[in-house]
Amino acid sequence: MSRPDKALSMLGIAMKAGKVKSGETATEAAIKSFEAQLVIIAADASENTRKHFRDMCEYRDIPYREYSDKENLGRVIGRDLRSNLAITDHGLAKALTGYIDSDN
Repeated sequence: MSRPDKALSMLGIAMKAGKVKSGETATEAAIKSFEAQLVIIAADASENTRKHFRDMCEYRDIPYREYSDKENLGRVIGRDLRSNLAITDHGLAKALTGYIDSDN
C-alpha cells in the first residue's frame, strides 16, 4: 500500500479514544448489547467467522464492513492478529464507513 489508508488511520485514532472493542468475545458482547455502531471483519477471516458476525449484525441491524486483513487490523490497534472489531462511537463509525466505502 503506497498511499496512506485513511480507514486504518481512523481505526488507530478510535482505539486511542477507547472506542474499539476487539477480539471475538468483546466484539460479540458489543453487538449483543447494541453498543457496536460498526463492526469491521477482516477480509481474510475464516468464512465461518465472517458469516457469524455478518449474521449477528444483520439480525440487529448493525452496520458492518469486511475490510483489510487480520494483520493490519491488529497492527493499527496495537494488538496481535484481529479478525473483527467493534467501533462504539457513532461519529467515528460514520467516518470509518465513509473511508472504507470510498476505498472500494
